[in-house]
Amino acid sequence: MTLRVDNVGSMLRPPELVDAVARHEAGGLSDDGLRAVEDAAVRDLVAEQERHDLPIVVDGEFRRLNFMQSFTDVAGFDTWMDRHRAAREARKLATTEGGVVTAPSALALTPATEPLRLRRSQPLDEFTFAQSLTRTPVKVSLIGPDRILQAYDSGREVYADDQAFLDAVVAVQREMVDELAKAGCGYVHMDAPGFTAYVDPPSLGRFRDRGRDPETMMRATVAAENAVIEGFDGVTFGIHLCRGNEQSHWHREGHYDAIAEELFGTLRHERLLLEYDTERAGGFEPLRFVRPGAIAVLGLITTKSGALEDRDDLLRRIEEASRFLPVEQLAISPQCGFASGVEGNDLTPDQQWAKLDLMLEVSRDVWG
Repeated sequence: MTLRVDNVGSMLRPPELVDAVARHEAGGLSDDGLRAVEDAAVRDLVAEQERHDLPIVVDGEFRRLNFMQSFTDVAGFDTWMDRHRAAREARKLATTEGGVVTAPSALALTPATEPLRLRRSQPLDEFTFAQSLTRTPVKVSLIGPDRILQAYDSGREVYADDQAFLDAVVAVQREMVDELAKAGCGYVHMDAPGFTAYVDPPSLGRFRDRGRDPETMMRATVAAENAVIEGFDGVTFGIHLCRGNEQSHWHREGHYDAIAEELFGTLRHERLLLEYDTERAGGFEPLRFVRPGAIAVLGLITTKSGALEDRDDLLRRIEEASRFLPVEQLAISPQCGFASGVEGNDLTPDQQWAKLDLMLEVSRDVWG
């Protein structure tokens, strides 16, 4: 049975977890103390998702400070999150205009200090615990190689060039996926927000200023995304393409049109999770490039505000999308996570659950 709904993965953290993270960061709570709070929060979240009859559940990324943290326990690239946090603190979100903020990881380039090697797979730990709580399948998200390459400082001598670094990233991520598959994980989702940088003029300018050709980068990272997932029979792979999501702000603008033929037709992931909650995404015409058999998951429900979408408007938009891709190849979801970082977006838990309930209602109306 095809999954007609989805959840990008991050959920609003409960206040006690936000407080525990702050105390742990300040040295006032032990690792074991933080783990106990995380465990309790994940238990509650999984139970709540079951109460709402979600067909697939997530752990909310409650053990992560940021959605990119899946790639932090990697020797040779383990300063990434520290650099991201430092760049973020240097550019407070309050200084932004119009909701657009430059992604900290786009500014905090990270060198490889030694050949990449997986020390520990945090996503495996997340999956194992969450799946132990439920019979409903648990979905896990990993940051994709495109985003990692964009944050890479190639001005060191560990790897000869970007492609050598990218090959090393693929090898580490294949090891992570292999461990997840062996543990019984049936759905792995790659977060790839960096792909929209290839239609965003400021992002393109930064690539060129660093001596990188955007077209070459995108072609290489599409191949890398496909290489990560190749050969894992029995695992469904999704890939999420958005324009950034941090405390209800976004990082990039631009329609899918210029990259759709390359991405939608070449990526081998079974599910393409696409941001379609605002005019920034453009129209549905690029869906005509989605390859046969793949599902375009329309992110029509925004996580950036608490205002609840109109049911009839969502139905109308799905009908409009079906002009370019058969409705049998469509599904619905929120456009992004509800909390890509600890702080979360500007909505309440009740509003979060109301949006997921509406998603389920619309799905039943369209697909039964």
